[in-house]
Amino acid sequence: MRTSLLRPLQCFTRLRRSSPNHPRHFHRSPWQHHPLVPIVIEQTGRGERAYDIYSRLLKERIICVMGPISDDLSSLVVAQLLFLQSESSKKAIHMYINSPGGSVTAGLGIYDTMQYVQPPIATWCVGQACSMASLLLCAGEQGMRHSLPNSRVMIHQPSGQAAGQATDIQIQAEEIIKLKQQINRIYVKHTGQLLSVIENSMERDRFMSPQEAKEFGLIDKILEQPPKLEDSRDTWSSSSQNASSGQDLCN
Repeated sequence: MRTSLLRPLQCFTRLRRSSPNHPRHFHRSPWQHHPLVPIVIEQTGRGERAYDIYSRLLKERIICVMGPISDDLSSLVVAQLLFLQSESSKKAIHMYINSPGGSVTAGLGIYDTMQYVQPPIATWCVGQACSMASLLLCAGEQGMRHSLPNSRVMIHQPSGQAAGQATDIQIQAEEIIKLKQQINRIYVKHTGQLLSVIENSMERDRFMSPQEAKEFGLIDKILEQPPKLEDSRDTWSSSSQNASSGQDLCN
């Protein structure tokens, strides 16, 4: 669990108006300076509206925790959680996680906000949820913690660096031990494991497959098959048959 800076992603919102008296307006969001963010165009009654893909997903109550967990990423995720709660306190929020971990304090900021907001939060591991990211994964609503079949999960104790006078190093060491105990208690709460089991498992890097993570209590479900969508042709055929049956009854 180390701190690593994450470059924010670029996005803009464009509003085109039909009247020549209203020029196009551009708005910069906190996601900036990333060259690989797709832009989604939507048609509205007032013209076209362009979103970066993450802002569009936010409209569907989807939050992406992608990359190292830093203070920048934490502030964005916390803001999105609070915004979605203001939109609806009952509709579920879906958090997709693909992260190697990062800052303990930044991750705990996200965790505390997840516990604070009222909407249930479904977590989805896509790729990896390691270190602090695994804590966020297991902190989702019970029964709504998922992983894709080829993802991996890793837990371990926090690490840090200390320098300076002996007393300063002692203070830092005592603080990181407190953080270790605090994180262990959080894993106990969300996995149902005994504290002794968590302490032994966290002593070194422990990598888990989705099945192992499920047995350990970090997740609830493994998504091995995509959801089945009703074929529109079958729907049309069924409705046509129902209509024909209704006509026969009338006759």
